[in-house]
Amino acid sequence: MSKAKGPPAQAATPDPRLYIQAVERAMRVLEVFGHDPQPLSLAEIAAAVGIDKSGAQRLCHTLRHLGYLEADPGGQGLRPGLRLMDRSFDFLRMHPLVERATPALMELRRATQERVDLSLPDDLSIVYAVRLQSKRETFFATLVGRRLPAFCSSGGRAMMAALPDAVVEDILARSDRRPLTPRTITALPALRAKIAEARTDGYALACEEGLLGEIVLAAAVRDRQGRPVAAIHIAASLSEWEEADFRRRMAPLAMEAARALSG
Repeated sequence: MSKAKGPPAQAATPDPRLYIQAVERAMRVLEVFGHDPQPLSLAEIAAAVGIDKSGAQRLCHTLRHLGYLEADPGGQGLRPGLRLMDRSFDFLRMHPLVERATPALMELRRATQERVDLSLPDDLSIVYAVRLQSKRETFFATLVGRRLPAFCSSGGRAMMAALPDAVVEDILARSDRRPLTPRTITALPALRAKIAEARTDGYALACEEGLLGEIVLAAAVRDRQGRPVAAIHIAASLSEWEEADFRRRMAPLAMEAARALSG
């Protein structure tokens, strides 16, 4: 069993004396587009958030005024506004690990000539914070902020390998283990085996589990207490790499970069 401590516990429910439900509803309006990435009407937003159309109209009017929503130029409804990009910029420039990791990731990108990513853990998911592209990419694979389930991503498994068994079991039990591709591993015994493999090897590998034709290898970055705080990914095309060759070439580079950023 890994000796690293689990992530800090969070309150199961917010303190009702401090919790502002109007703010929650506004955030839920913005989050709707993460589940349905297309322009949405007021009626569609109201249904997705679980509020009446009048309430949705007031929230959307306010968010449009502030620049967090905008009208779709094609007249199909509302979509996220440009002001949201400012908040992403704020997060990235103020995150100490993102700033410290960027030069190392750029060097790793030069050494591998393949896509290099940095992901951050968020409970059951990983979120890509840095993405340095290679010569061929699909659109979504280039975007900062993309979220993937931890259970089926190399970065998620690499970070879970640095957690105690009880924490890993909790993550797997709460995960929605629907497959992203026909090759996504979803069975619990097989997932436990992949995480155990990552503990032994020092890195995790996922082959076509998030995107067909893609192989991704990841190593965890740890803090001073040994807790996983990020993962470094190297991704490539199976049309150019055999799995064994990819492991042999990329695993030492990913692990060395992760060690350099740990602590």
